[in-house]
Order: sequence, then C-alpha cells, then structure tokens
Amino acid sequence: MVQSKTKTGVNKKLAVQQIMDKLSKAVAQHKLKPGQRLVEAQIVEALGVNRNHVQAALQRLSLMRIVTIEPNRGAFVAQPSAQEAKEIFAARRAIERGIIESISVDKIEKNWPKIEAHMQAEQAATEGHDRRAIVAKLSDYHSLLAEISGNQVLKEIFDNLIVRSSLIVALYQRNDVPSCQHGEHQGVIDALRLGEQEKAVEIMMEHLYHLESELVLDEEGSSDVDLSKALQSL
Repeated sequence: MVQSKTKTGVNKKLAVQQIMDKLSKAVAQHKLKPGQRLVEAQIVEALGVNRNHVQAALQRLSLMRIVTIEPNRGAFVAQPSAQEAKEIFAARRAIERGIIESISVDKIEKNWPKIEAHMQAEQAATEGHDRRAIVAKLSDYHSLLAEISGNQVLKEIFDNLIVRSSLIVALYQRNDVPSCQHGEHQGVIDALRLGEQEKAVEIMMEHLYHLESELVLDEEGSSDVDLSKALQSL
C-alpha cells in the first residue's frame, strides 16, 4: 500500500512537471503571449491531461512568476513590468557569466557534435522568415550552454529566467524581428573552443546588453491567441 501511494505521488509529480514544461515552452517560443488567459479546460483538452494536474502546474508556475493567478478570474500568462524586465536582464548577466565561466575546452569538445548541429540549425532558422522558429533556436542556444556547463543549480535558475525573458521580449521588443544574433552566439562558441573564457564572457555580456537595448521599457501591449492551437505539437 505504501509503495502504491509512493508510485502514485511520483507519477503525479512527473505529470505536473510535463505540463509545466509544455506551458513554459509555449511561452518561451512566443506561442503564448503575456496576459493570455490560461483556461484549465482548454489545457486539459489540448494536452490530454488531468485537470488536478493542470491546477497544480499553474500554481507552481505562479510561484516561478511565469503565471499570474487572480482570485475569481483565473490564471494568466504573466506580464512583467518594465522594472522587472531590467532586473531579469541583470540577473541573466550574472547567471550567464557563471555559466560561461563553467564551460571548459573539454566540455566544448565533448559536446561538439551537439553544438555544431545546433549552430547549423540556428543559422538556417535565422536565414528564414519563420519568427517562431527563429525565437526557438536562438533561445535554445542559451539553454544549450546552460546544459553544457554541468552546473545544475545555475541551469535551474537560468531555465526560469529564459522563460521570463521571453515574456519581456514579447512585451517590449521594439520591432518584430528577433534581435538575438547568430554571429554573437558563434563568437562565444569560438572563444570557448580556444579556451578564451574571459573573451567569451565579454562577448556574452555585450550580447545581453544588446538584447536589452532592443527593448522599449516604457510601453506594454499584448493580445490573446488561441490557447489550444498554441499548445499543439508541444
């Protein structure tokens, strides 16, 4: 009986995490916009999951500041303020500095096939016109570096920051063209492969300042999208 309860608890935890991952991915890829209402019934139908698990996932995402839950109104994708946007980018600079400093030449070489495949896919995406594909690949680059670093604590903090950054970009980016540039990404990789960590850190810091400079942090605006459609194929 105890073993059965333990197994049920593990299964629930896994199911809730999978829902969180899919909703976070939809936000990170700009499939769900800031302020979008998250209707539980639609999530249940779109993902084929348990409603109690959806409720638990939304509660956990609210603790991570990715979702806002309003009494008598329900759950919504968070809408970060301009001040929060500045703080998120300051936090990203601190965390991504730590990530870059954790990546040795050996780690680059060990993960080189994965890195090379990503950089090729990123370049192909940035040469196209599918904005969501571009956003996804450019975001995946930063996540890949966090993974390669091997520091799980930094990665966990970063995973939250990158999703919240996506909300900020959706709200405040000055134009419809993703500003995260493939060339800057390649520069970090090249420096790391040569063992030039300080140079890699410098390029990454300039890159993050560049991203922040592309934001207009005195304006807000968003519009609802179809929730079921946004969650398809995740």
